[in-house]
Amino acid sequence: MWWRGSFCMTRHPFSTVLLGWVLVLAGFDANARPPLVPPEDMVPVELATVGLDSASGAPVVLLREPRGGDVVLIHIGSSEALAILLGLRGVSLPRPMTHDLLVGLIESVGGRLERVMVDALEDSTYLGVLELRLEHRDEPVYVDSRPSDALALAVRTGAPILVAPAVLASTRGQEYRELPGADPAPVTALGITVGVITEDLREALGLPPEPGVLISRTTGEAAEIGLLPGAVILEINGEVPDSPMHFLELIRATAPEQRARLRVWQEGGILDLELSTDVPAAPVSRPREGMRV
Repeated sequence: MWWRGSFCMTRHPFSTVLLGWVLVLAGFDANARPPLVPPEDMVPVELATVGLDSASGAPVVLLREPRGGDVVLIHIGSSEALAILLGLRGVSLPRPMTHDLLVGLIESVGGRLERVMVDALEDSTYLGVLELRLEHRDEPVYVDSRPSDALALAVRTGAPILVAPAVLASTRGQEYRELPGADPAPVTALGITVGVITEDLREALGLPPEPGVLISRTTGEAAEIGLLPGAVILEINGEVPDSPMHFLELIRATAPEQRARLRVWQEGGILDLELSTDVPAAPVSRPREGMRV
């Protein structure tokens, strides 16, 4: 299976990080550190999906950087890959997993995850930082974190993601591929999460016979202009996206100064829309709830 033999280059075990977060929320500064790069010097990215490193076969999270059209690869562990996939699919489990627990913990003490940062790559280890806002503190709280855990929290909260320019440069040109299996991972770009259209879904939702990808969730500009879960993206810049990963590649091929042109089937009608390729603005609360894909 795709996760066998994979590993995550980390700084410390997740249980230690969890303890550090609990202490921070309780008013102590254990496990806290400021970002190694000023946040204003980092680059906003969008969490696109989970895939595999073409060379090693290890799981990676794909971060879309619209300014240069790059996809940043961050190596992660198999458990974190699963946690991010569950967040992308909008799966609600009967009992909270660790990252769901941490989101609830932060919210229960009146805090919120302001943003997450991947601020360095040292000795083949990615370094990350959480920026928290707490009701009883005027200044933000910075918490040392594995990027994989930080990204699993970001996909659940809609928190913005920033990456240091040096990390962007270090992963440029690395190849990736889709996760194997009959059910491709969902992909997010432009604030739109899409999945494959199965014949069962086509029949159950009354979708058109044309090829395309199914929208499961929207946020940012896409949500503001009224794109809804259950709509089908028929074309991106005149080309038909035949898979979620192809959808990402078509968005990447859009010039940064241009808006992506979408043709969408929604509720029996055809919409021709244009969207900015910039990273969508963070939602006020959590991403708009959608459908499972």
